[in-house]
Amino acid sequence: MELFHTPEQALQWADANRDRTVGLVPTMGALHEGHLSLVRQAKRDCRLCCATIFVNPTQFAEGEDLGKYPRTLDADLAGLADAGCDAVFLPTAEQIYPPGFSTYVQPPQVASGWESSSRPTHFRGVATVVLKLFHLVPTSHAFFGQKDYQQLCVIRAMSRDLNLPVQVVGCPIIRESDGLAMSSRNRYLDSDQRLRARLLSLALAQADQAIENGVHDVQTLQQLMTQTLSAGTVVDAGGATATVPGIPVGGVDSIDYAVLLDADTLQPIEHLQQPFVGLIAARFGSTRLLDNRVWQPVQ
Repeated sequence: MELFHTPEQALQWADANRDRTVGLVPTMGALHEGHLSLVRQAKRDCRLCCATIFVNPTQFAEGEDLGKYPRTLDADLAGLADAGCDAVFLPTAEQIYPPGFSTYVQPPQVASGWESSSRPTHFRGVATVVLKLFHLVPTSHAFFGQKDYQQLCVIRAMSRDLNLPVQVVGCPIIRESDGLAMSSRNRYLDSDQRLRARLLSLALAQADQAIENGVHDVQTLQQLMTQTLSAGTVVDAGGATATVPGIPVGGVDSIDYAVLLDADTLQPIEHLQQPFVGLIAARFGSTRLLDNRVWQPVQ
């Protein structure tokens, strides 16, 4: 597995492999099985896989966890090698944003709201660094996890609008055995928070069960998700509210949003007659977690 650190080295590697299909896997490190599943998918779809590890400062809002974001480089490189990664680009912030840097990507419309409500410059930073990586490691495919669903939509829209010759591939969420979506930030949770973090996937499962049972009113479904998150309860098969075994009493500490939206535009919907997505962002102390689920139209 080759390692390179400068933009010049990245371009040289890409030029040397210009006759091969290359799958790019951008990451911020602190890798887990979700990231490694992207590498394996890239290896299935492409001849080569190049991962990047770069904790991008421009996508962190003031007061967020840039300084304490976990750095686990040795473990990351070992995991990437085991997953079959061919090369890793490891730039510094000064190499991506040299002195005098002042050009940023204006995010597309799908970046509005939701994540941007609490992190207004987040997607500007994401779009800018991803565009730079696409240029530094010219690639036919780029692989992103579905867990950061709005981010995936932003990158797809940017690639489409700017006619970038990159196929953006969204890959399924990888979950822990109890349903929690894998995330680098899960390591911040204490034991009590870790148990309650299951409520995100349970809230989405509650919505799915209700849809299967014929509940198609958007507001009712959103209220059901919110109830599960805030109270830590679920509705059983008989329609009664029940606590969840193994989860401490009480819900998440706060909810940023729990909504059903159009799966492509991320605009609010009034019915379920188009592909739609349930998005959740909730907090446990200072740790903020995301989850989502996509549904096909319900007739």
